[in-house]
Amino acid sequence: MTSHPTSDLHAIRASYNTVAVDYAELLKDELENKPFDRAMLAAFAEKVRAGGGGQVADLGCGPGRVTVQLEGLGLDAYGIDLSPEMVAVARHTHAHLRFEVGSMTGLDIKDDALAGALAWYSTVHTPLNELPLFFREFNRVLAPGGHLLIAFKVGDERVRLEHAYGHDVDLHVYRFPPERIAELLRAAGLVEVARLVREADARENTPQAFILARKPEADAEAEAEAAP
Repeated sequence: MTSHPTSDLHAIRASYNTVAVDYAELLKDELENKPFDRAMLAAFAEKVRAGGGGQVADLGCGPGRVTVQLEGLGLDAYGIDLSPEMVAVARHTHAHLRFEVGSMTGLDIKDDALAGALAWYSTVHTPLNELPLFFREFNRVLAPGGHLLIAFKVGDERVRLEHAYGHDVDLHVYRFPPERIAELLRAAGLVEVARLVREADARENTPQAFILARKPEADAEAEAEAAP
């Protein structure tokens, strides 16, 4: 689930409010048969823990199914989502965790506050030219040395989605070339650490990509600027 500054914002929120309960039920066990996805989440968690830990935000958390996965990996995780209904489902299902309604383009998070941020397919309704706004915001809220993990669908097209999770919806789904996402992350000040592209499984139409990136330490940034 995501938010963005276009006129589609209300349609996206309304669509995910509509599907929230069924979405949560249909996808609750999705990670069980996705070893590569779990491996990237585990690598992200290990990097965050190795950096000393701290708060981790699951941005576009939906019903919290990946937020609780992060908690199981030893992270101090909480979720943020545009859809109030998704947040309500997350709070009911995972009452011991914190979930908030919010927009990824204007996060109510202080600068340099997070040890980690996760964008697990939460930018798929955002066109490529609007992603820099998201990535700059991710960079802003990450502490120096903090890590970002982003998951997305591979391709270079927009797909119209009118029915999903048993309901009528009003959504566009964007697929991105991994190289372009990596370029935009670099432009936002984030350094790529690892990248994984896997083939589509039985329920998917395209390959899936995962990029782990890091916000440079302040000292490293200063040294880079001072270098001849």
